[in-house]
Amino acid sequence: MTSLTEFARAHFKDYDEFFELKTIAAQHLNQKETADWLIAKFKELKADVVEEWNDHGGPSNIFAEFKADSDKTVLFYNHYDTQPEGDVNDWDSDPYQVTVKDGKLIVRGALDDKGELVTRLILIDYLKQTNQLPVNVKFFVEGEEEIGSSHIVEYTNAYQERLKADLCIWEGGAKNSKGKLVVSGGLKGVSCIEVGVETANTDLHSSQASYAESAPWRLVQGLATLREVGTNRILIDGIYDDVDSISDEEKQYVEGYEFDPDKISQDSELARPLLTDDPKLALVNEPTITINGLTSGYQKEGVKTVLPRFAKAKIDFRLSPNQDPERVAQLTQQQLIKNGFSDLKVKYLVGQPGYRADITDPVIRLVLEQAKEVYGPTGVQYVLNDFVAGPAYAFGRNLGLPLINYGIGNSSSNMHGANENVLFSDIEQVLILHERILREVNKQG
Repeated sequence: MTSLTEFARAHFKDYDEFFELKTIAAQHLNQKETADWLIAKFKELKADVVEEWNDHGGPSNIFAEFKADSDKTVLFYNHYDTQPEGDVNDWDSDPYQVTVKDGKLIVRGALDDKGELVTRLILIDYLKQTNQLPVNVKFFVEGEEEIGSSHIVEYTNAYQERLKADLCIWEGGAKNSKGKLVVSGGLKGVSCIEVGVETANTDLHSSQASYAESAPWRLVQGLATLREVGTNRILIDGIYDDVDSISDEEKQYVEGYEFDPDKISQDSELARPLLTDDPKLALVNEPTITINGLTSGYQKEGVKTVLPRFAKAKIDFRLSPNQDPERVAQLTQQQLIKNGFSDLKVKYLVGQPGYRADITDPVIRLVLEQAKEVYGPTGVQYVLNDFVAGPAYAFGRNLGLPLINYGIGNSSSNMHGANENVLFSDIEQVLILHERILREVNKQG
């Protein structure tokens, strides 16, 4: 009988058309076409249930279910939209043409997230064809993750019964720079705001700076009151009140996280010292405030001696999983008022709460045990939660599903960048891990 990895090698090319669909939510490109392709594929794979959910706004969400003779269910979350390709001159090949070179699959979405979804579909195809599907398997595939999953809560709330499961395996992940599989129990939250100020009804001549305030000076002076100089400490009253507590066992995982400050500084050519003495804990659990961009006045070539009337800044907060994104925006406005900058107006743009799995949950332990069986006892790095944001809260917090994340990437996969790629050898390892987890979940009491 053909093995799972042999089957994958033979059938990965069946998904070239899927990869080559230019599916970009930010540009509303091919979302319907890609959803239709997936619906047809799930039917071809003989899913027992295939549904298209679009009754709560946004692009189509695809739900599929493969039923087995089991009372256990695993839910796979994925998304079919990708990031834009960026500058095509940075690519060594067409971003939307599948290229196989040096054991790598190279195409936009190879990792995030089409490659992860394809890997899971190949797994189910194999298990169905060989009559080995050990548990019920569900898929929820959305089409707007790359622009914030703004409708996901409506869908998970509306379809709670459909989405019930004993374990949710999140969209994917990667090995770290030392080749260890990173398994994470969730994601940080994020809050994105805009802060703006107006100081006059028109731009003024810069000679009037003798007596008239300029908007950009007012803005940067106000923003400077929100963070301690030389550290990452946020100076907003109440912002640390709902930061998650860390248990002794969780602290051990944080301390075991591999982080080389010298290498990080060297690789990124950091021009300033690190902002914290404990970057591991800061990455996993502490909020941050970042000015993403500033807009004001004249910025074209040459000189224009103007005193700008308007300035604004885009800011994001990375949050501890339990923090409320909208509350952070409110606290920011209150702090600016308290600091004497009531004219700086905060506008909440978008945000997502975080999520962190309970490390003592038996099914989370099961995943870690199986990962170590496949990758070796020292080949796995568990992280309490990833340092980026995503809609895991809609499943982990709102639906109460144990949630875990791992995937087919590596430290050179260039997710969101040019020449996005994955190694077929990494795909094969993850396929083996997926299969083991499904079988062990079925055995769990």
